[in-house]
Amino acid sequence: MTEAARTESTMPHHRAPTAATMTAATIVRPQRMSLQRVPLPRPGPGQVRVRLEGCGVCASNIPPWEGRPWFDYPLAPGKLGHESWGRIDVLGEDVAGLNEGDRVALLSDHAYAEYDVADVETVVPLPEALHDQPAPAEPLGCAANIIDRCQIEPGQTVAIVGIGFLGALLTRLARLQGARVIALTRRQHGLAIARQMGADDTVAMEDHARVLEQMGRITGGEMCDVVIEAAGAQWPLDLAGELTRVRGRLIVAGYHQDGTRQINMQQWNWRGLDVINAHEREPAIYRRGMERAIDLVARGELDPTPLYTHTFRLGQLDEALQMTRERPEGFVKALITM
Repeated sequence: MTEAARTESTMPHHRAPTAATMTAATIVRPQRMSLQRVPLPRPGPGQVRVRLEGCGVCASNIPPWEGRPWFDYPLAPGKLGHESWGRIDVLGEDVAGLNEGDRVALLSDHAYAEYDVADVETVVPLPEALHDQPAPAEPLGCAANIIDRCQIEPGQTVAIVGIGFLGALLTRLARLQGARVIALTRRQHGLAIARQMGADDTVAMEDHARVLEQMGRITGGEMCDVVIEAAGAQWPLDLAGELTRVRGRLIVAGYHQDGTRQINMQQWNWRGLDVINAHEREPAIYRRGMERAIDLVARGELDPTPLYTHTFRLGQLDEALQMTRERPEGFVKALITM
């Protein structure tokens, strides 16, 4: 952690709102962030306002941080932050079942700020067992929903291509399903994390032909019943197709946000692969995944805390985004605390 991060970590977690305003981080142009004082959001009917404690930094933030022709700048204050948790401070009209002071995780998309609002249908209460833990439930729920789409059966061989935060979670969740898990990544730290999360075998993605040879040895030439591509890049997607056995299931979990992709349709067609895009967009399904994941964490079956490797204050969002982009050795997941 930087010296600035250590210094800021001793500061109070929240500033009291002044004149109905709050601090929000704004991406004003590619790779440029500014802190601004903006009006406090007001919850509408069926909504709550949450005084945020923190928000995870998602790899999907990197293209808008880097700059792409299809993004317009400046982004809205707080925009991109969507892995947040905190305490409800205001209830909108017609809200039942929630109270001011409840600690919750939420689905929102302006959470690089001190406060955000969310529909009650997208708010998940956090159990007392997690009272002192970060709770970026959105990516945890994403992993839970991906595993549901995999339809893993006990004893199946599952390969996970790409071990970042998502791939590490999927490694653990696939083991909980009774699978034999093979984790593949280019990063040595990723291999260690995969083993920590329960991978039976790990393979360094250093050379395409060598990876195929090693995977052939591990699987007796059969390759894998289920392959989850969790890297969001062309080569891992190509490799994932080759690792999927005849009539196997290829799950696209990586977030491919930087342009088009090409696929070997002849190979996919010949092998008769089931190909599933495992990204969810239905809020109710998102919420169910978040609830399942939070329950697993509360019961001690899923421990994501070793994956939260770097913590920054809101004013250091630019550093957090840059680190998420560069992914130095030892980095898995950055959290922003308010």
